Amino acid sequence: MIRGLPGVSPGVGSQVNNGANGTNTVDLRGLGAQRNLVLLDGNRLVPSRADGVVDLNVIPLALIDRVDLLTGGASTTYGADAVSGVVNFITKRNFTGLDVRFANKILGTGDGYSFRGDITVGANFADDRGNAVLSFGYTKVDPVYQIQPFSIFGISSTTGRASGASFTSVPTTISFPTADLQVANGGGSLVPQYQGFNFNPYNIFQTPLIRKSIYAATHYDVADGVEFYARGMFSQNTVQSIIAPSGVFGNALTIPGNNPYLNSTIRDQLCTANGIPLGATCNTNPAIPLPGVYRRLVEIGPRVSTYQNNLYDARIGTKIDIAKSTSLDISASYGRSEQTSTQSGYVITQRVQQALNATNTTTCIDTTGNCVPVNLFGAAGSITPAQVAFLQAQSTIRINTELYQARAVLSGDFGSFLPTSDKAISYAVGVEYRKYKYDRIPDAFAQDPSALGGAGGATLPFTGGYDVTEGFGELIAPIVTDKPFFNDLTLEAGIRYSSYNVQAAGSPHFNTTTYKGGATWEPVKGVRFRGNYQRAVRAPNIGELFAPTVTGLTNVRTEPCVGTAPLSNANLAAVCIAQGAPAASIGLIQNPSAGQANATAGGNALIKPEKADTFTLGAVFTPSQFVPGLSISVDYFDIKVNQAITSALPSDALNACFGNITAASATSAACTSIRRNPANGRLSGPSATTFGLQTPLTNNGRYATDGIDLTADYGHKFGEFGLDLNFRGTWTNHLQFSASPTSVSRDCVGYFSVNCGPSLGQILPELTWQQRTTLSAPGVSLSVLWRHLDSVQYEGQAPDYVARGFTAANRNLFSGVVTNAAGASSALAGQTVNFNRIPAYNYFDLTLQFEVAKEFVLTLGTQNLFNKQPPVVGGQAGSTAAGSGNTFPSTYDPLGRSFNAAVRVKF
Repeated sequence: MIRGLPGVSPGVGSQVNNGANGTNTVDLRGLGAQRNLVLLDGNRLVPSRADGVVDLNVIPLALIDRVDLLTGGASTTYGADAVSGVVNFITKRNFTGLDVRFANKILGTGDGYSFRGDITVGANFADDRGNAVLSFGYTKVDPVYQIQPFSIFGISSTTGRASGASFTSVPTTISFPTADLQVANGGGSLVPQYQGFNFNPYNIFQTPLIRKSIYAATHYDVADGVEFYARGMFSQNTVQSIIAPSGVFGNALTIPGNNPYLNSTIRDQLCTANGIPLGATCNTNPAIPLPGVYRRLVEIGPRVSTYQNNLYDARIGTKIDIAKSTSLDISASYGRSEQTSTQSGYVITQRVQQALNATNTTTCIDTTGNCVPVNLFGAAGSITPAQVAFLQAQSTIRINTELYQARAVLSGDFGSFLPTSDKAISYAVGVEYRKYKYDRIPDAFAQDPSALGGAGGATLPFTGGYDVTEGFGELIAPIVTDKPFFNDLTLEAGIRYSSYNVQAAGSPHFNTTTYKGGATWEPVKGVRFRGNYQRAVRAPNIGELFAPTVTGLTNVRTEPCVGTAPLSNANLAAVCIAQGAPAASIGLIQNPSAGQANATAGGNALIKPEKADTFTLGAVFTPSQFVPGLSISVDYFDIKVNQAITSALPSDALNACFGNITAASATSAACTSIRRNPANGRLSGPSATTFGLQTPLTNNGRYATDGIDLTADYGHKFGEFGLDLNFRGTWTNHLQFSASPTSVSRDCVGYFSVNCGPSLGQILPELTWQQRTTLSAPGVSLSVLWRHLDSVQYEGQAPDYVARGFTAANRNLFSGVVTNAAGASSALAGQTVNFNRIPAYNYFDLTLQFEVAKEFVLTLGTQNLFNKQPPVVGGQAGSTAAGSGNTFPSTYDPLGRSFNAAVRVKF
């Protein structure tokens, strides 16, 4: 429903798999979902998570009448968070009758089936003084796995090789400071690593979803000029994120020399690598070190995170006509969101160590929990079901979010008293109170950073909240009407004062003021110019204030300590060692596994609200006398966010230390704050020992974006036949981001990389549009939707690539012929590619609708009519959340052609 709105960028959606959080979000202008508001009938809904963002899955689809989009700042009208705008879903107010809808969709490949059903009933009552409506909805979406020819094998963005994209392998790899050795095929010995793990086929392009919803609303005229209204909602959404199997991801372990699964050859190799004398000292050693163990436990199956989101929301209010042109609207609401996420298929790392400490195949030295000895030296399938049962466990995290709201608005007009206008000056003043509460309750496994293999770090408990009291006022004054060259001149102004009380010791109490001024000028009928300036604000959300510091994952394609460069640069080597790399690993350090480096960050109770200046300037043309049915609007937008709440990008953290290799200091805080894997010097590894990059939250960031929106609509009847043309397009001139005054101001319009896209690393082409052509005849209509995305290129291709942290050696992705590595058989092998550029993309959707009867409508449709395949750029060209399956699935369609059929019966 929102895809065609101007200014919309991909947020978390059904194509986000690794990095999903069980929600669906919208991002306006590419500034992040936390910088816009999602409203239902002009009112806030309870957010689903600590970032304050509303889950779009809770919107009652069947009752939506229209979607109003306000971009360029709306904090004065709706309060903080509306920096980039508002998406306001408006429901039908007076619904009567019965409306039944069923829709089915399936991919051209025969999978990816989805079903949606809605039943809505409504009626007037009490001699039409009231109306009540009740709607039930059910949706089920099946997963689509990354088994397409372009995605089934991970392809390196830098080498063009289709292979196992993860260092964590099958069979096991053991990382020593001087070498990475893997169990040979057949298990006889350790050899240099020869095969990584291909995680792509386990991942998904379409997230499975089951949604159940109930929506009820009523309004009733209690007396003349007094209306009571109420709304109630319940939504239950079950979303699954499916990713590749868990395992042991670089943990330092030990093994007895007489372990039954350890043959003599491998045992002797381990002892030699650790400087342990061979013979009895080795053979009976109770704890031979395994510095960094990497093994995917494919025997367990994929990691599955199941999110069950329950939302309860109720609102009541009354509207009272105090005078002919004055009314008072008083309302209150309560919303509660409950998310329970269950993580299954995870290896418990401590149990791996316990299961390695064995001298026979049936009993562990420590028998706690009915331990079963494990075989880490066999091929895929060598870990038995009994071993799997002991090694794995589920983990549960519960999140509860609450929102209390109360509001009173007095609106009316002062009448018309200006000599130049006969229109009344209208106003609205009011007060509003909101209280947010948040509670995250993880179990013991989730809290332990070393427990869940491949969970990306600890999930710690925290509780937070704040309340805000606001007063606001708006004024709309028609200054001149019905005068030559001034058919209408209207000025508007508004102000909102907000007082925040943060519920945490040491947190500052802060106040904000947002204000706006605007004007519309219609010199003649059919030509209207408009402009608006607003000082918008965004208060820090609960996560930004209270989230505990933890080590998680970020994206780094390559970094300075990798490879042989430190061997020829003593200063660089000293810096790498000061960051925790073993001296023996210098010259052998590898890039982060799967392009994912560790990063440590958390909330900051001392951060303050962001401030933004937004400008819009536009014109609307409706030349009804010359071209009836034509409407054109063009708007320029300019948004600058100062004191932005941000954390450093990976490139910023690395450049702070390594920006000048010769000047990099082994004692500087910028360098020593980076903490490497103590086993092998990499920036990836167990989060309990490898803290990676430090990326704390600050108010030092800045965003700036500007561009032009163009919409055009034309409709005309040719007798019984009709033609409707609609165009929605956005040209984005800049989207600049800097994490601090000293970091590069990175403009990401038209570029992609792990650092581009301040929200999720999504692509923002310079020009995007959608154009719909609809031909209609009595009882039938044919519609074609054309979706266009401009060409983009890798960020290293930017003219200022040096300032962006690239070098001549790493500014290019792969360009050449795709090849297969050992064990891989990609269908793209032998094809010539250039991962540095994605050409312009055009998609076409076709919809055919039949009004079989007044009460019965049948709709048939095809999306991606020509089965356009997504661009292939490899697995490291973007962030984990944005890039998956060798492409950008939230920007480009990875599913191919699909077909849908829907029926609607209305009485």
